[in-house]
Amino acid sequence: MSGVIERLEKQHVDKVALGRGVLVVMHRWAGLFLAVFLFISGLTGAVISWDHELDEWLNPQLFEAQGKGGASLPPLVSADKLEAADPRLLVTWVPLAVEPGHNLGLGVGPRLDPATGKAFELGFNQIALDPVSGEIRGKRMWGEISFSRENLIPFLYKLHYSMHIPDGLGIELGILFMGILAIVWALDCFIALWISFPKGSPWHKSLAIRWRRGGARLNFDLHRSGGVWIWGFLLILAITAISMNLNQQVMRPLVSLFSTLTPSPFTGPRNPPDQPIEPVVSRDRILQLAAAEAERRGWAEPPGSIFYESEIGIYGVTFFEPGHEHGDMGLGNSSLYFHGKDGAPAGASVPGTGSAGDIFMQAQFPLHSGRILGLPGRVFISAMGLLVATLSVTGIIIWQKKRLARSIAVRKK
Repeated sequence: MSGVIERLEKQHVDKVALGRGVLVVMHRWAGLFLAVFLFISGLTGAVISWDHELDEWLNPQLFEAQGKGGASLPPLVSADKLEAADPRLLVTWVPLAVEPGHNLGLGVGPRLDPATGKAFELGFNQIALDPVSGEIRGKRMWGEISFSRENLIPFLYKLHYSMHIPDGLGIELGILFMGILAIVWALDCFIALWISFPKGSPWHKSLAIRWRRGGARLNFDLHRSGGVWIWGFLLILAITAISMNLNQQVMRPLVSLFSTLTPSPFTGPRNPPDQPIEPVVSRDRILQLAAAEAERRGWAEPPGSIFYESEIGIYGVTFFEPGHEHGDMGLGNSSLYFHGKDGAPAGASVPGTGSAGDIFMQAQFPLHSGRILGLPGRVFISAMGLLVATLSVTGIIIWQKKRLARSIAVRKK
């Protein structure tokens, strides 16, 4: 009888060992697939937590007003003048207040060329205007592959979430690829946690980092124990990355299984980028409608910016006090949306309201960027970016050492 029990126990141990071996192999190959991309995303994430500050520091010619003092033109007037001077372009984003001593920064997009039925080729999508005269102080294409001072921060930002992989077949392939990578990362987080606590081994060893041992043992501890210490935050980064890169394809359908989601005007069909939908209703009229609706809702914050999404024909008006355009705390700023063809309401985004699913979706970018906690959150996310890069490097070192050891063992046979 005891022999039978021993055989059953041995079989169970063998099955557990086999299962663990499979998970180790899965983690190894997932890690090799992820390593380079997570290393790049980690380092760029540490930088772009401070994208606005760094961009302004690197490019004072774009942000700091150089003209003489005087009364600033209303931003909407400057936007109208710019469109009148260059009929090829449509202003797509306007801040409604300009920080003292700063240029007016506008987002722009192309209009339809009547001769071709396609969008004009502008070669830029951001313009800096002198706040007093309305003169152009600078232009750039946000996200362009360039290491120039003007384009460095936008280049790193887009590298972070798309690796600058070109679009194809009407699909944003870089965003899709990084979204798939995020799914693999999220699944691998659970595999890594499971194999970090071997059965029969004291659990505290999986939390220990032997700083004094140095070399391979320290590298192993940094990878295993370091990953365990920050495991929850790694999972949050992975899930929020899925939300932002595969919002419509994965996250909204998944969340909707558990909670009703308020329809969003941005989840509908979109025109190709070379076929923009030009608005019929003016920005001034949209602002009037937005101000009236905000008053009806009892909002205290003033309209802070207005934007137009030309691929779906929707205006958005975001409400915030001057200096808080980036939603630097909590779940962000409130917005109202209107159809560009007739000014009809298209929805609203009010952080902290709606279903549990709505609030979960609202939290994705604030969590990923750390802005949900303001300045301390941004500092933490910068540190997490460096730690993600470290885990990638230590994982590659572990794999390389084991690969070398296996090669030596094979040669000795």
